[in-house]
Amino acid sequence: MERVTDRDLEELRALAIRMGGLGQAILSKSLQSVWKHDVELAREVKLDDLEIDRLDVEIDESILRLLALRAPVARDLRSVLAVKSLATDLERVGDLARNIAEIGVRLAGLSDVVVPASLRNLAEESRRLLRNSLDAFAAMDTDIARRVIADDDRVDDGEALVQAESLRRIPDHPEDAIKEVDFMFIASSLERVGDHATNIAEDVIMVAEAVNLKHAGKLGR
Repeated sequence: MERVTDRDLEELRALAIRMGGLGQAILSKSLQSVWKHDVELAREVKLDDLEIDRLDVEIDESILRLLALRAPVARDLRSVLAVKSLATDLERVGDLARNIAEIGVRLAGLSDVVVPASLRNLAEESRRLLRNSLDAFAAMDTDIARRVIADDDRVDDGEALVQAESLRRIPDHPEDAIKEVDFMFIASSLERVGDHATNIAEDVIMVAEAVNLKHAGKLGR
C-alpha cells in the first residue's frame, strides 16, 4: 500500500481552506441581511449553504479514499482527521448562518428594527474568531490557535450581554418581544460560531503538537 504524500494532504487542505472561505462569506452575508433588512441577501444564504454542504461531502469522499488507499499514520493521520473535524465545524457554521438569515427575513417584515450595538459587537467578535481559527489552520500556527481559544470567553460574555439587555427591554416594551427574542437567537448562533472556531483551533494544536485540548478544562488537563 502506498504511503500518503504531501500532494494528497495539500489537495485535502486546499478543499478545507476553500470551505473555510465560504464559511466566512456565508456568515458575513447572513449578518448583512439582518443589518440591512435585505431579504434577497438572506435568500442567497440558503443557496450558499448548499455549496458548503457539497464541499463537506467532497471532503468526506477524499478522506475515505485516503484512509482506504494510503493508510496515513502519525501526523499525517492527525492532519486528515483535523480536516474532517474542520469540515464538520464549517458545515455547522453554514447551518447557523442560514438560521440567522431566516431571522433576517422575519425582522425585515417588522417596522423600526434597530439592531443593538451589543449584537453587532458580538457579531464582529465571532467573525474575528472564525477568521483567526482558519488563519491558524492554514498556517498551522499554534500561537494564533491558542489566542482563539483564550478569546472565546469574549464571545461568551458578548452573548450574555445581548441576552441580558433583551430580557431587560421586554417587560417595558412587550410589543417588541418578537424582535428581542430574535436578537437573542442570533446571539446564541454567534456564540456557537465561536465554539466551532475554538474546535478548529484545538485541531490545529492537535496536528502540530499531538496535544488534545478538547474538554481540557472539564477534564482537568
